[in-house]
Amino acid sequence: MALIEIENLEVVFGGGGRIVHALRGVSLSVEEGESFGLVGESGSGKSTVLRATCGLAPVTAGRILIDGIPVTTPRDPSFYRRVQMVFQDPYASLHPRHTIDRVLSEPLAIHGFDRREARVERALIDVGLGTGFRFRYPHQLSGGQRQRVAIARALILEPKVILLDEPTSALDASIQAEVLNLLDRLRAEHGLTYVLVSHDLAVVAHMCERLMVMQGGQVVEQLSREALQAHATTKDYTRNLLTASEGFTRAPAPQSRP
Repeated sequence: MALIEIENLEVVFGGGGRIVHALRGVSLSVEEGESFGLVGESGSGKSTVLRATCGLAPVTAGRILIDGIPVTTPRDPSFYRRVQMVFQDPYASLHPRHTIDRVLSEPLAIHGFDRREARVERALIDVGLGTGFRFRYPHQLSGGQRQRVAIARALILEPKVILLDEPTSALDASIQAEVLNLLDRLRAEHGLTYVLVSHDLAVVAHMCERLMVMQGGQVVEQLSREALQAHATTKDYTRNLLTASEGFTRAPAPQSRP
């Protein structure tokens, strides 16, 4: 049995004559310990899959199961012990007036964990920050450090599943590889299962064993990492994504004339 199963998921937004079908019959399954990627252009619905899974987007139809158990609406506390999410913007996802200690301690208090101080310190060490960051504020951290705090917050409840919504796209290129390598190490050390949303096929090829390509809220095709790397696709849309991903180069700055 797959750890995550999504069956014919439908998400519809809007009302009063303006309806948006964000997801149309999306199905996927993710095995325990796997890293599964969701790719597609902006508006394809990939982030909506994550948001619907964790209860941040309304499920109009279909089912989401974790460990074979259908999730409820609203999500119960036990769901968040098993499933956590890391968002794209590490600054927006952290309360600006809360210290890092409070950011990490609050989930432990809500869910009744003991040894909270030791757990906070361990989480900071796990993500490569160290205990000296406990009483800093988000504005005192770099973007990469803030994202490490967001990852520590997701890990601190000892979940089985981490949903990653473009976790490096807001970071400088020099920091992205560090965060991806961190996520790789944490998956191995903690036995985590990832669902990763990214527009960057190179990131997905590095992080994920399998991926699903989406367009207009629908599934285009599913591929293995090997098929992606070999360009063994069956759909023109996926081939176009590959071409766009590999063919992008920044235009040179215009030269000023003497």
